[in-house]
Amino acid sequence: MGKLLYSVAMSLDGFIAGPGGDMSWLAEHLAPNPVIDELIGEVGALLVGNRTFRGSDPYEGMEGEGEAFGGGWSGPEFVLTHNPPATPVPGVTFVTGFDEAVALAREAARDKYVNVLGADIARQCVEADVLDEVLVSVAPVMLGDGVRLFDRQGGAPVPLERLSQSEMPHPTTIWLRVVR
Repeated sequence: MGKLLYSVAMSLDGFIAGPGGDMSWLAEHLAPNPVIDELIGEVGALLVGNRTFRGSDPYEGMEGEGEAFGGGWSGPEFVLTHNPPATPVPGVTFVTGFDEAVALAREAARDKYVNVLGADIARQCVEADVLDEVLVSVAPVMLGDGVRLFDRQGGAPVPLERLSQSEMPHPTTIWLRVVR
């Protein structure tokens, strides 16, 4: 079954989205990144939080708007939500239970990654001890406010082991494994 990987772009001060979930800040940092480009082929399914699914798109007004990785990836998407839409969305399965969403995404991914998208769903994965890896691309900007990479008030430390790190000319990208 697929490993769960939280992949995300983050500002230097630790935010993955601006105030209100705004992702427009990321548009200017969407230059090609060989690590991310390689990852796309290793993703078998997406596990997406509701706010991320319904939220701001960094590709707004650009080719690939509304599509995972700006249209670079297609496949099964599982959105964890308490309020599934009345009208089906092609290629998207809405799931109301966390455990069921993880199981369905892992099954769909087979031996590839389940790419976790959204801070809250990533937090839930950490708390359920099902997150396997974290891939963070650090953008050269400080947002000052917004949605944090991880927000676990009172949470216990989560030990991580660095698997790789890439540097310039692309954003610094750090790949970590959750140590169990």
